[in-house]
Amino acid sequence: MRYGFYLPTRGPSATRKGVLSLAREGEKLGFHSAMIADHVVFPVKSESDYPYTLDRKHPGGGDALETFSILGVVAGATEKLRLVTSVLVLPYRNPVLTAKMVASLDVLSNGRVTLGVGVGWLKEEFDALDSPDFDKRGAVTDEWLAIFKNLWTTSPATFKGRFYDYSDVRCEPFPLQKPHPPIWVGGAFPYGARRAIRYGDGWMPHRARPNYPNVRDFLPEFAKLAKEANRDVPVTIWGAKDSDMLKADRDAGVV
Repeated sequence: MRYGFYLPTRGPSATRKGVLSLAREGEKLGFHSAMIADHVVFPVKSESDYPYTLDRKHPGGGDALETFSILGVVAGATEKLRLVTSVLVLPYRNPVLTAKMVASLDVLSNGRVTLGVGVGWLKEEFDALDSPDFDKRGAVTDEWLAIFKNLWTTSPATFKGRFYDYSDVRCEPFPLQKPHPPIWVGGAFPYGARRAIRYGDGWMPHRARPNYPNVRDFLPEFAKLAKEANRDVPVTIWGAKDSDMLKADRDAGVV
């Protein structure tokens, strides 16, 4: 088992001194990875439900350091610590620019990036960033992941999708890790699990979601889906249970 820890993105410890002190001490103590969350702006008032608290209100006060800025500083101050986005909200970021940033960070960190991704939940943040349709963020995420893999492994690269396209471009250097940095897909069952199986190298289910059963209850179904997709997942298949998570995720727009 390998242990990681979160670096602060907001609050009194979200300073150069605080971030670097925690990162260096974590590496010194032998921790495997440092996790960095992602937000760009917060609305003063929001109608969006935060999925991970009982009152559905986000605990943040509006301050947040930018994810890649933290990653770059920590990459330069450490040598072994794994750098994990947990999670990067993909649909409101430009896919080509983000692919370039991840690849560059992987090169400069000597291959230490793990890209944790999610579809997001804060509609007002999407609106402020002039992002694609919030209600289509699941489909946008799928396409962005396909674009990443295209740009990280092909040169010149061409892509024509539902939301984005480009033709005959070079986006080098490629990431140091081959075929690309590991992609861990966040999200609850079933959409997060299905996205992880289709595009990812790992699944990051969030246990803190209120009124959701234990993740372990869905491991058999996750393994079943992986087997159907010819993906090798080290999970014992001991039977699947029905759940209300499909309806909950559909109601939340995570499609």
